[in-house]
Amino acid sequence: MNQKKYRKKKSATELDNAELSSKFSKNLVSPKRVVLDTSLFVNPEVRKHLGNTPTEALEAFLFLAAQIHILEFYMPPSIFEELMHFIDQNRVSEDLLLILHQKPPKKHELKIPAFILYELIEDIRERVNKGLRIAETAVKSLERKDPTKIIHDLRCKYREALREGIIDSKEDVDLLLLALELDAILVTADQGLIK
Repeated sequence: MNQKKYRKKKSATELDNAELSSKFSKNLVSPKRVVLDTSLFVNPEVRKHLGNTPTEALEAFLFLAAQIHILEFYMPPSIFEELMHFIDQNRVSEDLLLILHQKPPKKHELKIPAFILYELIEDIRERVNKGLRIAETAVKSLERKDPTKIIHDLRCKYREALREGIIDSKEDVDLLLLALELDAILVTADQGLIK
C-alpha cells in the first residue's frame, strides 16, 4: 500500500515537472517581438554605437540580431523602404536582411483607446496656437530685421513647434500600430513616438 502512495506522489511530481518543463520550453520557443524604427540607424547620436554610417550601423545590428534567438525583429514595409534609401544595399547581405521581418499593421482591424485620439487633438490644438504666436512674432519683427533671416527663423521655430515630439507621418503610425498588434517592444529614437 505504501508503494502505491509513493507511486502516486511520484506521478504527481513527474506531472508537475512535465508541466513546468512544457511551460518553460514554450517561453523559449516563442521569442519576444521587437518593432524597429529607421531612426536607430539614421540618427547619428543613436547609431554611433553600431557604426559611423547608416549602412555600417545596420550591418552591425543585423550581425548581432542573427545571434539573438530570443527576439524577433519586425518593420512595417513603409519603414523598411525608408531605411533602404539611407543605406548602400550592395554592402548588406540579403540573408541578414531576412532577419528584419516586414509586416504591415492590420490598419482596418486594430482598435485603439479613444483617449489617445483626445490627447492627439489636444496636442495638435496647442501646437497650432504656438505656431500662430511664432508667426505673429515674426510679422512684428519685420521692421527691425532682414526678411530672409526672419523667414529662416520662422521656419525653424514653426517646424519645432508643430513637428517635434509628435507623430507626424504615416510611417510613425505604422510603427505604433504594428507594435500594438504584435504586443511588441517599439525601439525608436523619435521623440514623437516615445511620447
